[in-house]
Amino acid sequence: MDSDEAEQAAEEAARTVPPREHGGNHDIKDLSIGSTVYFPVYVEGGKFGIGDFHASQGDGEITFCGAIEMAAYIDVKFDLVKEGMEKHGVDHPIFEPGNRGPTFEDYVTFCGYSVTEDGEQHYIDSHVAYRRASLQAIDYLKKFGYTGQQALHILGTAPIEGRQSGVVDVPNACSTLALPKGVFDFDISPENFGGHEDRGDIIVTDDPLG
Repeated sequence: MDSDEAEQAAEEAARTVPPREHGGNHDIKDLSIGSTVYFPVYVEGGKFGIGDFHASQGDGEITFCGAIEMAAYIDVKFDLVKEGMEKHGVDHPIFEPGNRGPTFEDYVTFCGYSVTEDGEQHYIDSHVAYRRASLQAIDYLKKFGYTGQQALHILGTAPIEGRQSGVVDVPNACSTLALPKGVFDFDISPENFGGHEDRGDIIVTDDPLG
């Protein structure tokens, strides 16, 4: 593009860092091999780009860039659905997951509610609730000898299942975080609580998570 087009793009183009109605940065664990995705097209002659592949990540990618990043090649097939937004009644992306997602059967699940650690109530705030569930999981894993940073990165890279489990029982939202037992080489069940072990110094910094 020439300088005028570049200036126009800088002023008007939608940034792709966040997820958006046209696509954007959809770091969704189950959006993987074999998925079918329907993207709304809002401008004539719209283009398509793809990147930011992950070998594994947890729901929410709570460490921001904490998934296991990877280089990749991808084969994509395109079909154009004329008047698709009107036909399907949506103006945001929808997708059908492929059949190669991570599959686990046994989990330890942590609950969080929309009340901060300091006792401040947030009305039906699923973000606060999921944060509390994540912090519960981190504190739990620290009992097995992980540092806070190590536990945080486990939640960012392991295929955890995050859910908005309740948004009707005012004033609290309830979010849950299910941690698959199968990603560990020891039992993390509460009834078989293993106690403290030294998990090494990988991902250890002076971060306040401890």
